[in-house]
Amino acid sequence: MKAIEIKGAGGPEVLHVCEREKPSLKAGEVLIRVKAAGINRPDVAQRQGSYPPPKGASDLPGLEVAGVIVEGDLSGTNLNIGDAVCALTPGGGYAEYVATPAAHCLPIPQGLSMVEAAGLPETYFTVWVNVFDRAGLAEGETLLVHGGASGIGTTAFQIAKAMGHTVYATAGSDERVQAIEALGCDKGINYKTQDFVDVIAELTNKRGVDVILDMVAGDYISKNIRCLAEDGRLSMIAIMGGRMGELDAARIVFKRLTVTGSSLRPRSDEYKAKIARALQEKVWPLIEAGKIKPVVHAVFDYQEIRQAHEMMDAGEQIGKIIITFPDSE
Repeated sequence: MKAIEIKGAGGPEVLHVCEREKPSLKAGEVLIRVKAAGINRPDVAQRQGSYPPPKGASDLPGLEVAGVIVEGDLSGTNLNIGDAVCALTPGGGYAEYVATPAAHCLPIPQGLSMVEAAGLPETYFTVWVNVFDRAGLAEGETLLVHGGASGIGTTAFQIAKAMGHTVYATAGSDERVQAIEALGCDKGINYKTQDFVDVIAELTNKRGVDVILDMVAGDYISKNIRCLAEDGRLSMIAIMGGRMGELDAARIVFKRLTVTGSSLRPRSDEYKAKIARALQEKVWPLIEAGKIKPVVHAVFDYQEIRQAHEMMDAGEQIGKIIITFPDSE
């Protein structure tokens, strides 16, 4: 099969198209003929040498795909050989074939193309885990999302909005603010020209928000603490702004705040299967009803993988970047 491997740590230039044997399958796994794969920040971190794959996972990057099941162990599922699915993978998604647990596969929501579906799994699993499972966004609560124009950001505020929540998000330009507001965000905040702490205070009459989804960390940590309402929860999924930041312990104690973080890739197969079931039950119907729309910013052929990563590195996209393999829809 054709695949994309990483030769050394560095920029997009370390990504190379290669020939590999198709992956062998373990019990409970299926082989997917990949039509399209999503590009994500963990792929960039792996390329840069700061996010090695877990023990036993493929060394190839790629954590989400859409394609067709061609063989495997389908016991305990409602899947069949030949089904079109999107899937969370432990790695190896940048290839014509990928192995992944059958329980991590989901049917492609009605009305979506392979390209759109390829941008669902990693993003939707991550959002569900961190906003709804860990942070417990509940009825009537408000959400602030940082990186609102990213794949994670557009997913998070669209799901929350579709479930009836008030949602705010930060973005790095007026154009991106307009884009996320057009997608349903109640208020976009240009973090380059506005202080989001002040804006949130004004929008909430100084109450603050209930949940914050943050991928920045660094100096955002103290600002996020100030933005939270009593009993609020801060959920961190990345540290793009740095590992260290000030933590106001007094605010945490007196406002009864919860600060949490997680990384999805090392979690157990059983945990990921539980999240897949929750998504199919609670979120897939919202997609099929048109209440949530996957946002695809750009599509590249797999041979253009370096250009795709250059775009990801630039960080100016709105939504997902997808690569396709031959015969993709």
